[in-house]
Amino acid sequence: MSPNTNAEPPTKKIRHDGDNHDDDGATNHIISSVISPTVFPSCECLRSSYRDAKPYPHGIVRNLCVDGFLSSVLDEVKMNSKVQFKESDLFRVYQSVDLANLSEGSEMAEAMPHLVKLRAALYSDDFRSFVERASDLPKGTLTGKVDCAANCHAKGCHLLCHDDVIGTRKVSYIIYLTDPDPEWKREDGGHLELYGCMQENSDDQMNSRVPCPFPDKTILPHYNSMAYFVVAPGKSFHSVQEVFCDRPRLSIQGWYHAKHAPEEIENATLNRLKSTAAGEDTEGEFVKFVEKIADGKPSNSASTASTASTAKDGRINADAPLASRDKEILAKYLNPMYLAEKSMKEIRECFEDQSSVQLRHFLNKEWEIRMKNATTKADKELGLGKNRPSLDYRAGVSDKWTAVGPAHKQRFLEYVGVEDSSEFAFAGASMLHLKKSLFQSPAFGRWLQLISSLGMPKGYRGKARRFRPGLDYTVAHYGILTQNAVLDATLCLAAGSGNQLQYDEVGEIAGGDADDAIWDSGDAGGFECYIAADEDSDGPVGAADEYNDDDDTKLLSVSASNNTLSLVYRDPGTMRFVKYVGSGAPSSRWDLSLEYEVEDTGDSEDEDNSAEEVGF
Repeated sequence: MSPNTNAEPPTKKIRHDGDNHDDDGATNHIISSVISPTVFPSCECLRSSYRDAKPYPHGIVRNLCVDGFLSSVLDEVKMNSKVQFKESDLFRVYQSVDLANLSEGSEMAEAMPHLVKLRAALYSDDFRSFVERASDLPKGTLTGKVDCAANCHAKGCHLLCHDDVIGTRKVSYIIYLTDPDPEWKREDGGHLELYGCMQENSDDQMNSRVPCPFPDKTILPHYNSMAYFVVAPGKSFHSVQEVFCDRPRLSIQGWYHAKHAPEEIENATLNRLKSTAAGEDTEGEFVKFVEKIADGKPSNSASTASTASTAKDGRINADAPLASRDKEILAKYLNPMYLAEKSMKEIRECFEDQSSVQLRHFLNKEWEIRMKNATTKADKELGLGKNRPSLDYRAGVSDKWTAVGPAHKQRFLEYVGVEDSSEFAFAGASMLHLKKSLFQSPAFGRWLQLISSLGMPKGYRGKARRFRPGLDYTVAHYGILTQNAVLDATLCLAAGSGNQLQYDEVGEIAGGDADDAIWDSGDAGGFECYIAADEDSDGPVGAADEYNDDDDTKLLSVSASNNTLSLVYRDPGTMRFVKYVGSGAPSSRWDLSLEYEVEDTGDSEDEDNSAEEVGF
């Protein structure tokens, strides 16, 4: 998002009530030389259509500027501005010129006179008065505060769902500078997406309103048009669709401010992302294991499943072998190397040192091939992956795969079908079987206990998920913070061999699978990122908190990798998210994402940028 500023526009007051009442002839000349003469007369029509627009009031001003003016602005931005790449869990964008800090008379301002003139016109009293009327706002609502910037959404750039509420913002606007030749098409992406609201429960209060998983309306970024809407907490949900084409989506993005912050600002997207109140959690309840270890001994139901020695605190002796019955159950699914005592000891040592570990080629050959065939077939049927985004938001949605929201926190498909062995050729049925028969089994819990030294997990929760290229993601938010420590166990299934990439002395990839290289680069997203919750900050989480190589809030990043199990110890102060999967990803990111309640080790010395890897 563009930065907040307090700069005032370099214009004198004039007014425009349908007739010309010049308080300053020079400023009036700026208006007439920038704004098309058809704009002001269209105000009442715009106001009427604005009121009736769905999913919430919004408007589009066509042919905003006089002929040829925006082309000069575009040339100036391209020739004189330096772009700065910015990325977070919410966005990926190149920001160039901050117009609020573009000082009149400066060298940069002198090089971009048309851009300076555009700013003067937009924040003049005349045009602000026009925006008030077109937005159905009382006269005098908007102040002269300048808050705007030139943005470039290149291929792969995006901005996820939010409501734009920060401080005193009142009206959001976007002026599109996209090259008109050829005209922007639906296949190019970059739409402005507007979301309707739904109630989280029966309570009809504002704080229960969240955006639907998919947008209700999309608006193409047509050259020389301005989209606008009143910013409202929990209502003005919108996003910028990923740009799929090689042409940049250039725009002037900005806000008009009011004197005071809006009512119910506590319900703004960014404030709710930082809330731990009831209803903000997206993960569900933990389920207790059927078999429990109590009083240092296996229960009767587990007596034949575990013969390993146990301490009084319920922990299995780390040096004791895994019980033969547990090995029999796990051998149906796991790569044999991960059941060997030597390997388990090495994994435990890595995990104790790093609090995280990646286990490559986790499933045995039978299950690896089964899952590879099933997921590849599903992506092929929808034509997803490798710069072939679906233009259908509901691609892959069925009675068994449901879309999960709300969009300001997440969007992915979750498998909700019933277990059916006759459907093992399909990805969902096989994933559900693995979830129930492997990841939710007490045998797997005891295996986790041995390779993590965290004690027997108390319970579990999790989902079988599909993140489709060009559509899906999760966002970091305080609702996922837990009261107790958890062990995250995430089995990722994706295009590629799942082998660890090798690099030469200059950092170039020395051979390896091309799909693995795409995932590993991070450019296509799909990686899982762990960041620290900044509990001392009064600012919002998400868009205002960028992550980069020097950001000390980023603890760990795990690239998508086929048939790789990621184990991460997560304390109550840590959030995680799956970065938006771009259309350039080689496939969907499929995963089984489980959390296990474990004991708090009291050790937070695990701030590293990469998980320790075990496997071949």
